[in-house]
Amino acid sequence: MINRRALLTAGVALAALLTATRNGEAGAMITTETIDYRSLSDAEWRKRLTAYQYDVLRKHGTERAGTSPLNREKRKGIFACAGCDLPLFSSDTKFESGTGWPSFYQPLPDAVETKTDRSFFMTRTEVHCKRCLGHLGHVFDDGPPPTGLRYCMNGVALKFEPQAASAS
Repeated sequence: MINRRALLTAGVALAALLTATRNGEAGAMITTETIDYRSLSDAEWRKRLTAYQYDVLRKHGTERAGTSPLNREKRKGIFACAGCDLPLFSSDTKFESGTGWPSFYQPLPDAVETKTDRSFFMTRTEVHCKRCLGHLGHVFDDGPPPTGLRYCMNGVALKFEPQAASAS
């Protein structure tokens, strides 16, 4: 037979679970791998991103040159998509291009896709996140060895995840 204490405890546990799920805190239930980012509505993207990130990632905007703190980032780590957390670039491939935007000579495997961009009366190659299709920037053929490519990325479209210090 169920007593009042057991019933009350079960009710509190259920309420906590429902609240955590509603607030997005139930990490085991929803992960970045289970979200279909390509089907998120415009309203859902606006809730997930800052106005600046939304403009760049979803509306193909461009941040002003020299404004990203990621230009000065020198630590070891991974640059991931600000929209969906997909790892995009290793700090090992970052270089100073002098353009005012974070630049890399190579993305991580299966991280980005490209397409032809014919906006502003020119033809360029747009780079976007493979998972969420967020606009990241453009790739040019004036980069350093070994690839000769310059992935010129909007810093606001990225987030930096420093590499954990190894225990010695």
